Amino acid sequence: MTTGFDRRRLLQGSAAASALALAAPALLRSAAAQGGPIRIGFPVPLTGAFGAEANDQVRAAQLAIKEFNEAGGFQGRQAELLIRDDKLNPGEAATRTLELIEKDKVNFLVGGLSAAVTLSINNVARERGVIYNSISQSDAINEAKDFGRTTFHEALNPHMTAGAVGRYVFPKSGKRVAFLSADYAYGHEMMRGFKRAGETSGIEVVADIRHPIGASDYSAFLPRIAALKPDVLCLCNFGRDQVVSIQQATEFGLKRNTKLVAPVLLFTSRKAGGEAFDGVIGGTSYYWRLEDSVPSAKAFNDKFRAAYGGAVPSDYGALGYAGVRSVLEGVKMAGSTETDKVVAAMEGLKADFYKGPQSFRKCDHQLVQSVLIVESKSKGMKTPDDVFTILGTEGPDERFLRGCDELGHKA
Repeated sequence: MTTGFDRRRLLQGSAAASALALAAPALLRSAAAQGGPIRIGFPVPLTGAFGAEANDQVRAAQLAIKEFNEAGGFQGRQAELLIRDDKLNPGEAATRTLELIEKDKVNFLVGGLSAAVTLSINNVARERGVIYNSISQSDAINEAKDFGRTTFHEALNPHMTAGAVGRYVFPKSGKRVAFLSADYAYGHEMMRGFKRAGETSGIEVVADIRHPIGASDYSAFLPRIAALKPDVLCLCNFGRDQVVSIQQATEFGLKRNTKLVAPVLLFTSRKAGGEAFDGVIGGTSYYWRLEDSVPSAKAFNDKFRAAYGGAVPSDYGALGYAGVRSVLEGVKMAGSTETDKVVAAMEGLKADFYKGPQSFRKCDHQLVQSVLIVESKSKGMKTPDDVFTILGTEGPDERFLRGCDELGHKA
């Protein structure tokens, strides 16, 4: 009987030790959350094809940290931004994210600039119960299979962005539509968003051409597209790929008979691509000229100008700012850095940080926000940064999101 009793105690002790080992990282983070700096991990692709956008995200995120600290922080605690280069690689992103959580003991994560990378960051954060506010376009992150209670999505998603642009462009520019898309999640999701928006307009897809990310030569694709005489060419790519593809399409003469459209028309890409972008229409989450009509945009722009020598923030830069602000505002609302309390606070957040009203939908933590429709220009510019005309705004409305049931979330 003594032997049996000892064996049971040994098994009970082993089980308790295993449970404690599994819980240890969360317990350590909870203890760390009660004092010391509030640490926000910020993995973004500082090097590679999206480097220009990522570096602007960093500058704007640092501005949000500076504002928070100068306002006194939270209960005497200051915030820190821990920046890591994910190199636009899902594996690298997972490694850097794990280091930020386990080694650097971050309280929260914000970042990402690729659909595949943002899912990789989210997977690590979700498994370890750390809040991650994604600032990268992704449809999948809203779906139940990839979503977790600590997942938040500050950025627009492809369904929202391509949908808004499609609803604006297709009735005005024609029904014969060709797609030239980067062959990864972002390109695929944007194309799906366009097609869905085009159903009500009765569009006809005349070409669906994929190119590898980082392509430098589109000459094999453009003659095929031109021969089909589409009314609209949707360029579902990003960063350097967007610059090169639009430049080469312009040089090839596609604009003579075809309207060029990008789901996300990047400020940084337009600045790099110059006059080749003239007349291209696209969507964006933010453009600095919103300051003409939105007071919070003017306030944000002025702070950014003061911090960075008169420069204006880009669209993705603004997301870096807002992503960090949402988390820190959640801390203040919750009166705590404890994960569950901050999750609940962010679910109830209604804010106007930089572009007008926005809030997180509860079922998938997608930020409900406006989409701007802009057209690139090189004439009538008031400053070198005055590169777009705002054609319209699709306001924040859950009707423009995929339904919670469709995403797999239970009522």
